[in-house]
Amino acid sequence: MESGDRDVIAGYGGGGAVPPPPSHAPSVGPPPPGAALRAAAAALLNLTGLGLGYALVGRWGRAAVCWGATAVLLWVALPADPDGVPAGVLVGYLLVLVAAAVDGGRIARRSAVGGAWRPGLAVGLGVVLLAVPAGGAVVYGSARDEAREQMLLERLKAGDERVAAASRQPFDAAKGEYGKALGVYRALDEDHPGSRAAKLVPDRLKAYYDAVSAPYAKKRHCDAVAPLTYLRTLPDSVDGKLLGELAAWPDEPLAESLYGCGVSRLGAAGGGGSELGELLRTFPESAPARRVGPAIDERIKDQVAAVKGAEPCEATEVLRGLGATASRLPDDSVKKLRADADKGVVDGVYACGVDQFKDGKFGAARTTLAGFARTYKSDGRAGQARDIAIAAEIADDRPAAGKRLPPSKGPGGARMELVVSNDAPNTVEVLYTGPVTGTVTLRACAGCERYSASEGPRRACKASGRSYPKARLRLPAGEYHFLYKHGTGATSRVDSYSSGTRVQPGYTYTSCTYVIERGPFGLDLPQLPDPIQPVVSPWGAGSSR
Repeated sequence: MESGDRDVIAGYGGGGAVPPPPSHAPSVGPPPPGAALRAAAAALLNLTGLGLGYALVGRWGRAAVCWGATAVLLWVALPADPDGVPAGVLVGYLLVLVAAAVDGGRIARRSAVGGAWRPGLAVGLGVVLLAVPAGGAVVYGSARDEAREQMLLERLKAGDERVAAASRQPFDAAKGEYGKALGVYRALDEDHPGSRAAKLVPDRLKAYYDAVSAPYAKKRHCDAVAPLTYLRTLPDSVDGKLLGELAAWPDEPLAESLYGCGVSRLGAAGGGGSELGELLRTFPESAPARRVGPAIDERIKDQVAAVKGAEPCEATEVLRGLGATASRLPDDSVKKLRADADKGVVDGVYACGVDQFKDGKFGAARTTLAGFARTYKSDGRAGQARDIAIAAEIADDRPAAGKRLPPSKGPGGARMELVVSNDAPNTVEVLYTGPVTGTVTLRACAGCERYSASEGPRRACKASGRSYPKARLRLPAGEYHFLYKHGTGATSRVDSYSSGTRVQPGYTYTSCTYVIERGPFGLDLPQLPDPIQPVVSPWGAGSSR
């Protein structure tokens, strides 16, 4: 037996040498003493992400893998981002730690730890070091929250910058920027209610309202209407709790602005009716709404007085605008003011026409007063308006006729007869002004023809046996101006003709109107006035074609 044993030993060791001890516990058989503590220590140390469990059992390659995984996590996570670490990276890292803990525990269970390491101490160290990733997570979470707060504050700042930029532009151009800024404030309040930025939103909204309503603060009422109307709609899209007192604030400024703008435009092209109408419909019980009627009434009275001043035409147009505005407003007491304005317009139209005549604007005066006579036929001044319109038409061709207004009443005393005959193949309207003013129309002369320039004075109205259309006028003595207007039957090349003469007591006068041909080159030939001869024709009247 001994000999056999020696043979076995010699065969195993070779030459009788003692074999070296194994580097780690065999994979089979009972684990070395203290295995459970070693496994727990290695697992806990690996869960720290520092790979110390592998370092404990001398597996440095695997420890390096843990270090690399932790380095990748730190590279991705730092600096802290508002959105935190991507979920995929975090899950992957946790899987690495769990795998390392399981693997480290397995290896440590089968391995004896050399050196001065004590399993119990290693477990305690693992527990303590677990505070490192846990504390890191807490610190990182705080850093991430701060990063999120800073991001939200940056958004708040961006909204503030939009408001500041918009405040330097007209509201119509800036409305879009105001809307974007409001969207930032609303999102901060709704999506991040506990953030520092959200807590600043109410103050920012106050500044926002101040910026949008800046025209009102500067008393630019017309410019303030649109932005204040916009602010008044915000409670439809912004939480009333967030707006607080701001929700109802625009009502009073808007009412004041509608009133101020509307009154400033009374009588102008815009009329102010849009703003005042909006005021009466939207804020009918407001103090500005109660001032609308008195304001229009006062303006009408001012313009009625202005009709008698230096600019009656301008005052009349203002009165027209005031009347139109009053009639469109949704308040019966205001509508009634239209009658006062219309009454002032009647006086204004007449005064305007007279003023235009005096200023030598004869065409305008004719249009104004002829329109007055047609529109206000029952007015006692309609006849005088027609006379001034006639004088203005004559004066437009013969300025001497516009030196003075036609008298409102004809003079007394004797009147002389003027017989006007028509030797023209077309109707003729004769307008005259002087001590009396009027118009008469002569029908066309059947069979009459045009004359040459030399023949007209000799042959006109002198054909024996021919009955010329005639008109008889009875005129007081004085200086007269005439305008002969060729009407039906005349071509566009027939010219009107004006003349003047003095009618003296004790005479009968005749006048003849006719048409002469133009020269061969289409040139107008001059008309020489006939000498004034009592009983015989004191003047001739001709027209060229």
